[in-house]
Amino acid sequence: MKKSVLTLAIALCAMLGIKQPASASNHSRNEVTALLEIRSINKIEVHGNVELYLSDGTTDEVNVFNNYYSESALVQNQNGVLTISSYKTQKLVVWITVNDLRSLSVYDRSLVKSFGKLSAIDLDVKLYNDASALLNLDGYTLNLKVSDHAKADLEGTITEAELSYDHSSYLNITNLNCEHLVKKENSGNKSGNLVIL
Repeated sequence: MKKSVLTLAIALCAMLGIKQPASASNHSRNEVTALLEIRSINKIEVHGNVELYLSDGTTDEVNVFNNYYSESALVQNQNGVLTISSYKTQKLVVWITVNDLRSLSVYDRSLVKSFGKLSAIDLDVKLYNDASALLNLDGYTLNLKVSDHAKADLEGTITEAELSYDHSSYLNITNLNCEHLVKKENSGNKSGNLVIL
């Protein structure tokens, strides 16, 4: 049930959230390609112009919401590292269900959103360039680094959190509950855009 609701929600976001002229597309926006051979994902790296949705599950699953085989995109898994790259003007929309995610690195103009709470015992998140992350977390340890003009909006519950950020980046932890929180600005900066209410 959760999978069908998420599939519908992402398909609607993909169709309504990405503007394109009708003549520019020869395929339907609600095409879904399930990449069944991808398993055992521990780390995800996202490059280019990708919109990634993450959710918890008992098994790892990767679904691409475009006609993946006609796109100039790359989704590959090697030794537990899933790499997703797309440099087209339109965002490549991907939904991944993960069982044991430990590391997430996001680059360029990519966006990562959690669908429901994303559980992790020990999670390392790095955001670079103009990347964005909207994550609802439930975990023990979080190490977050926000660099360049990247943006992070975090909520949920974390026991131990270490957050570092650049002056030019944006970090909102208003709705993040932490027992132990360490914040530091990356060297060479005077003040960061940290939002805590």
